[in-house]
Amino acid sequence: MQLGAFSISLPVKDLAASKAFYQALGFQSFGGSEEHNYLIMKNGEVLIGLFQGMFENAMLTFNPGWDQSAGAVDPYDDVHGIKAALLAKGLEITQETGGDSGPASFVVTDPDGNPVLIDQHR
Repeated sequence: MQLGAFSISLPVKDLAASKAFYQALGFQSFGGSEEHNYLIMKNGEVLIGLFQGMFENAMLTFNPGWDQSAGAVDPYDDVHGIKAALLAKGLEITQETGGDSGPASFVVTDPDGNPVLIDQHR
């Protein structure tokens, strides 16, 4: 199973302060929108999502169909097939959005309570 691009998604209290901190560590804005309260920061192949007011806990994030630069990967394992495979393995889906095809997302939670977001944009 190929989950796609990996990043860590962090809830932040002050997006501007977090942006400045990660810029000091060598990250640059790569995507997102300060007006929409989130930024994707990149340093080499490392991605960090900064999200103000959107969720409470940090989560691992995978984007099927994308490489680490948000470039399309083809072929790729579709989010709907990944979800079906994980359900067949007995994992519980705790949140989900989207329809039966195309963009969609879902969350599974590891045994220690860490959320894992599978988020397909195409």
